[in-house]
Amino acid sequence: MASGSTTRATLDDLYSVEGKAELVGGRIVQFMASGDLPTDVAFEISVSLRAYVKATGQGVAKTDGIGYAVPELPSGRESFSPNASYFTGPRPVNRMRFIEGPPNFAAEVRSENDYGNAAELEMAAKREDYFTAGTQVVWDVDPLAETIAVYRANNPTRPVIYRRGDIAEAEPAVPGWRLAVADLFPVQSSGGRESMGPVIR
Repeated sequence: MASGSTTRATLDDLYSVEGKAELVGGRIVQFMASGDLPTDVAFEISVSLRAYVKATGQGVAKTDGIGYAVPELPSGRESFSPNASYFTGPRPVNRMRFIEGPPNFAAEVRSENDYGNAAELEMAAKREDYFTAGTQVVWDVDPLAETIAVYRANNPTRPVIYRRGDIAEAEPAVPGWRLAVADLFPVQSSGGRESMGPVIR
């Protein structure tokens, strides 16, 4: 644990860090590079959001690595860096800096180390931070299970689960946007099960 004399990191310190990182509790939390499949999945979400932005002329779509700066939350978090996101607020005056404010919609794509009890607790805590900051919808995308769990601010503990064969959405954060779950994952060679539609757990 950090000692009481340790200097708290700031957003200015975060700007000087190479690679993907977030500011939480005065500490800079760095992330290891994503693997092949999680990166492809996140990119497909960003591409679909970008097409939506071009079609509607509303908001902006962001790929992995973008920084969103927020006022310090009760958890101590001061920034987010989702794998894909959509934002409708004002852009920063200095476009080289982070966006100020939370994304309307954030997609978190699981990497190899995002499994197990400890990881589940961390992801749940991060979703709570998103909703506290003002994000409306968060996707928990599982490349291994080939599922999208859609969490909403108005019902943050009961996600709607979409599987291969379903059409996922992010209402009300991205109005009218739809994405086929199967478009995110490689075609299964055999044994794929037919989806029975979205499930609420």
